Amino acid sequence: MHYVYLIESLSTPGEKYVGLAGDLKRRLKDHNSGKSAHTAKFLPWRLETYIAFATVEKAQKFERYLKSGSGHAFARKRLW
Repeated sequence: MHYVYLIESLSTPGEKYVGLAGDLKRRLKDHNSGKSAHTAKFLPWRLETYIAFATVEKAQKFERYLKSGSGHAFARKRLW
C-alpha cells in the first residue's frame, strides 16, 4: 500500500504538511526525529489523516492534488 498523509505540528499551531509514504509509521518517526528538512523546525508532529492507495501512481496524483489550490481547499474542508 502507498499512503498520502496529513500531519500537523503540535508545537506550531496551523503548521501542516502533506506527504507520501510506503511505510507510514517509519515516515512519521522520521518527521518526529528531525530527518526531514521541511518539517524538522516544527517538531513534534501528529498524524491527522491518511489515505491508502493500491498503486503509487494513484497516491502521487492525489498528493499532487492536495498540494494544489483546489486540493488545499478540499483538505481544509474535509481532511483537517
